[in-house]
Amino acid sequence: MAILTEDAKGVYVIAVTPFTDAGAVDFDSIDSMVAFYEAAGVTGITVLGQLGEAPKLTAEESAQIVKRVLKQVAGRLPVVVGVSAPGLAPMTELARTVMDDGAAGVMVAPPWTTRTDDQSFAFYQSVGEALGPIPFVLQDYPLTTNVTIAPKVIERIIREVPNCVMLKHEDWPGLSKITALRAASDKGETRRISILCGNGGLFLPEEMSRGADGAMTGFCYPEMMVGVVDAFARGDTDRAHDIFDCYLPLARYEQQQGIGLAARKYVLAKRGVIKSAALRKPRPSLSALDVTDIERLLARQARRLAEIGA
Repeated sequence: MAILTEDAKGVYVIAVTPFTDAGAVDFDSIDSMVAFYEAAGVTGITVLGQLGEAPKLTAEESAQIVKRVLKQVAGRLPVVVGVSAPGLAPMTELARTVMDDGAAGVMVAPPWTTRTDDQSFAFYQSVGEALGPIPFVLQDYPLTTNVTIAPKVIERIIREVPNCVMLKHEDWPGLSKITALRAASDKGETRRISILCGNGGLFLPEEMSRGADGAMTGFCYPEMMVGVVDAFARGDTDRAHDIFDCYLPLARYEQQQGIGLAARKYVLAKRGVIKSAALRKPRPSLSALDVTDIERLLARQARRLAEIGA
């Protein structure tokens, strides 16, 4: 069983949770989705994230989904599981369960009640103590958590909480945060932990240039993120930007609050990855005009990819 470490690189795709039109978890589509992500070249898979509709799942459904994904990857890819919860007890219980099942690590976001630098540090210090040997990802996503964690606080967490091995960076704007964290580790002031970035990959080329190790986010074309990260690994920055530019309009469309996930699932269903584009209620839905927009973006994207030979 692979365990998440601070050397992690590549693309850990945030998986959607497939549902039937009636709202039940579609386990067959989980199988086809995992096969699709693996064929796209991702490095790992993250489940039970916010865009995996984790808050809409029962505890039993969450456990079943993790087990199904782990069964499908069969140890070939590391799996990270979101375990954020209002308290340490349910978080720790779920974390221990998924690690026993074969997960590589867990991801934890701060509670919305966190307001000060000291509170942010104290929370993650408590998380580290509660999880013990379990490696965890610090999810820094102030756009949804309303919790801003300054670079100096993250540096303190890195120094004093050894099982924090990765930052899921989703601050916006946040490029200067990556720069500050990499400067601290380059000077030997902190460990160098993995930094994987989110926000649908919307700033991925710039984030890679600032020292990120890859992406941990969702997009209906994960091959875009794989292509960008691989091109950077080869030192071909221009190719990375060329690939990214082809997908940018659709990635931007997916970042809309409300219908963004509906757009992502629409395309994944259209690609045959999942059977239904349904979100679990309460849910937004795409209008006929939204679908027209997406189809136009897909057609233009295909032309641009052909032009660069991708």
